[in-house]
Amino acid sequence: MTSGLVVARTSLTRRLSLWAPVVVYMGLIFLVSGLPSAPLPEGVSDKSGHVLAYLVLGVLSVRAVGGGLGRRVTISIALGALAISVGYGAFDEWHQGLVPGRFPDMTDWYADAIGSMIGLGACWAWSMIRALGRRPQ
Repeated sequence: MTSGLVVARTSLTRRLSLWAPVVVYMGLIFLVSGLPSAPLPEGVSDKSGHVLAYLVLGVLSVRAVGGGLGRRVTISIALGALAISVGYGAFDEWHQGLVPGRFPDMTDWYADAIGSMIGLGACWAWSMIRALGRRPQ
């Protein structure tokens, strides 16, 4: 009985360690989107900010969906992570429409999708490089 409880706790802890960063990061995006203007560093364009923010969300989503960054990124993992990050980008643009001084912009959503795909591509490439390194010689 006790070992079942330990397994359940370990499983819950594992899921939290994978998904909590995604949820926290989405919360940060939500908070920044609720500001009258995005607090970007000097010289960073709005579109670059979107790409970078969603690149990170793409990586965090791959990590969560795939069960960690050390695992092989399959098409189902990539599509699941893409759906999460691009879907959140759409929600974020809708949310901005409710904020005074902000408005939804389809090109921002495209930048979100591009950033997400760059993050997914980096994770896929990393998983392929790791797989090549593990091949018996």
